[in-house]
Amino acid sequence: MATAATAAAVPAGGRPYRYRRARPRCGPPRLHRLRLPAAAAAAAASSSPLAPSTPAPPPEGGGRLVAELVGAFNELTERMGEELATSSSSSLLFRALKLALPALRDADGGRALARALAVAASLADLQMDAEVISAGILREALDAGAVSMRDVKAQIGISTAHLLHESLRLKHAPSKLYVLDDESASALRKFCLTYYDIRAVILELALKLDMMRQLDDLPKYLQRIKSLEVMKIYAPLAHAVGAGNLSLELEDLSFRYLFPHSYDHVDQWLRSQESECKALINLYKEQLLQALKADDELKRIVQDISIQGRYKSRFSTMKKLVKDGRKPEDVKDILALRVILEPRCDGTSSDWGPRACHRTHEIIQALWKEVPGRTKDYISRPKENGYQSLHVAIDVSEPGKMRPLMEIQIRTKEMHRFAVGGDASHSLYKGGLTDPGEAKRLKAIMLAAAELAALRLRDLPDSDRGVGNCKNPAFCQLDKNGDGRISIEELTEVMEDLGAGGEDATELMHLLDANSDGSLSSDEFESFQRQIELMRSLEDEDDHYRKILKEKLHTVDSAGLIHVYRKELGDKLLVS
Repeated sequence: MATAATAAAVPAGGRPYRYRRARPRCGPPRLHRLRLPAAAAAAAASSSPLAPSTPAPPPEGGGRLVAELVGAFNELTERMGEELATSSSSSLLFRALKLALPALRDADGGRALARALAVAASLADLQMDAEVISAGILREALDAGAVSMRDVKAQIGISTAHLLHESLRLKHAPSKLYVLDDESASALRKFCLTYYDIRAVILELALKLDMMRQLDDLPKYLQRIKSLEVMKIYAPLAHAVGAGNLSLELEDLSFRYLFPHSYDHVDQWLRSQESECKALINLYKEQLLQALKADDELKRIVQDISIQGRYKSRFSTMKKLVKDGRKPEDVKDILALRVILEPRCDGTSSDWGPRACHRTHEIIQALWKEVPGRTKDYISRPKENGYQSLHVAIDVSEPGKMRPLMEIQIRTKEMHRFAVGGDASHSLYKGGLTDPGEAKRLKAIMLAAAELAALRLRDLPDSDRGVGNCKNPAFCQLDKNGDGRISIEELTEVMEDLGAGGEDATELMHLLDANSDGSLSSDEFESFQRQIELMRSLEDEDDHYRKILKEKLHTVDSAGLIHVYRKELGDKLLVS
């Protein structure tokens, strides 16, 4: 709900050119700082038509700070998407990064900066506006005492400072409860949703997710206290604001620390078939999409078809096992697809939505084997709260190969909007808002917050520095006077903001100024960006191989003797 509301309310303000190629995101955001070894820098520089004959060494000192600033800025604006990354938003984000980077870069061995950027990445993935993302960057610096609220107000703005103030109030909200029973937790969730800025609630959720990802550093008793707090308060809150993926990860992480043996049991069972099942989800998604698009009747009455797939989470699977004492193989919705149809609009189309859903059901019956007695038609017979959807169970087993059943939900775009954001919303129920009046009030607050942010971040149509005049957002932030070049004075200014001096600016200019004219063109700056992008790609590969090794160690860790080895080896594998 909040995600969609915020994304919809913030105006596009034009569509800036995206310098970095978009790539799919999955799993937690990357938590690293930029490093530019000579080999990578030389490879990137040599690919540029403006590159000098001798490969340039990587930037050091202040130049490395600029590389980190540009890399983090590009990463976040890419995650935000074109519609949210207006020039006003980009400017706000750039200022927040300039304030936070020098304050956090050397704090806690660099981990403080990595955590701040991870929180910001989570918020950007939720399609939050630049004020919320900037607050996410600065909250770590504020907690560490590296910046003050006065700094935030003066350099970033009152709105971002307000969000930080609200999130600090939320941070201490659970301490008002002595016992986290269901009734008290539900009352606190309602209190948070009713009396706090909803965007500050979402910021606090992203902070809690980052905390849960770092929980191994704490003593076991604190791990369990914090996990219980997240399970009872914050995971349901994430459901209530429409951040479903964030909520699922919070639940799984809490489950892991509260009930480690049960988690391992469920995790091993799901992991044993996860690769095959996720591949099947992608395969069945494509098969079904092609079959639906090829159907003549659907072509006539439907203008758009989308299909979502998911593999069941650890915590959700555990609840199914506990509910009726089931065995893992008896959980029937490990695999799931959701078909969302958008009917065409004309004067005779009032019943096209239900018709399209039932026609989709017929096509599914022709493709796969439907499980008798498990179809639930909430379109012909809606639930009392107005929920409408058609649920079908499919047997995808093959001769000699048993597989979990696959559940397919079929609904129109309007039905889906009502299910996730209206009175039928399951998320409102899980967030502790069962009363329709409360739900409507919450939605009004969310929309009002998003609309106010949109007004503050909207680009002026007559602005000389509008998005359309700057094809590379990072270059635009450094090119203060908008003359199409970055001068040594402009480079020195950003260096000083980052805590470096004029000598560093001169060194970086000499390194990047391929034609030696004393300034940087957009082409020369893009060569620098390619160095940064190449280094980030190499670090992605390093993280990927480290993850594979961790999974391999996890599978052989039966006697407990591997724990010490894993810790020592993990430390050696960390990139220095």
